[in-house]
Amino acid sequence: MSPEEVIVKGKKIKLRDIDAVPYLFTEAVFAEVFPPEKAPVIFLDFDGTLSPIVNHPEDAALAEGMKKILERCASRYTIAIISGRDMDDLKSRVNINEIIYAGSHGFRISGPGGLAMEHKDSEKILPELDRIEKKLNRKFSAGPEGMQIERKRYAIAIHYRNAGEGSREEIKTGINEILKDHSGVKTGSGKMIFEIRPNIDWHKGKALEWIFEKLYPGDNPGLLPVYIGDDVTDEDAFKAIVPEGRGIIVGSHDQPTAASFRLKDIEEVKLMLKKLYER
Repeated sequence: MSPEEVIVKGKKIKLRDIDAVPYLFTEAVFAEVFPPEKAPVIFLDFDGTLSPIVNHPEDAALAEGMKKILERCASRYTIAIISGRDMDDLKSRVNINEIIYAGSHGFRISGPGGLAMEHKDSEKILPELDRIEKKLNRKFSAGPEGMQIERKRYAIAIHYRNAGEGSREEIKTGINEILKDHSGVKTGSGKMIFEIRPNIDWHKGKALEWIFEKLYPGDNPGLLPVYIGDDVTDEDAFKAIVPEGRGIIVGSHDQPTAASFRLKDIEEVKLMLKKLYER
């Protein structure tokens, strides 16, 4: 197996540099990517996909016009948003009752018709995250300036977008020193962020599979799972739906991707959703 291939649930998945992934609107035929005989089941990330990336995570909001097109699509298709944000925070920022919300990378899920799930092992990690949060606040009480520690229910995000250019390694080293004494967590990274999460085999891809199987058990050849996201944490979801589904990356990140197509920006996300609604 080459370095550009991974095995997921017995499937061999080819990874590519993002530059080699075709653009949906200039290098593909929309009707072939989304054949009219298949109904899309649409999963989306939030930050960088539905909301522009902002300097402070608490300032994030849906892009202009995005709520209207999401409401329209939700009237025709199943829509789920899977985000690293807490579920309640996610729901408050989108505020559409017909949508499924999966927060904390899918540790908590809520949707129409009483759909609900909270990972059975997640409660075990809360005391450990509390201890880590206190240590982080002490460790970085004097900076670096611009760094932000964001406690979520099942994760801790350390943002360094507004910190000095050379602070990334200092922050990473400090985090690793603290985590030497905490085996119940694991680290991940994204766009200008480090994240500390429960060391549990659960991620956006598994959340996507749980939602899909809960709503559509058995064989469903008439459905087309679609996942749209912009960050490294979305790769688990891209891998979960190939080759049957469509993984679509927005913009780029710095690792090989399992996405099938790409969009330039959030405006093209809106265009894609609009075309799916109107077809």
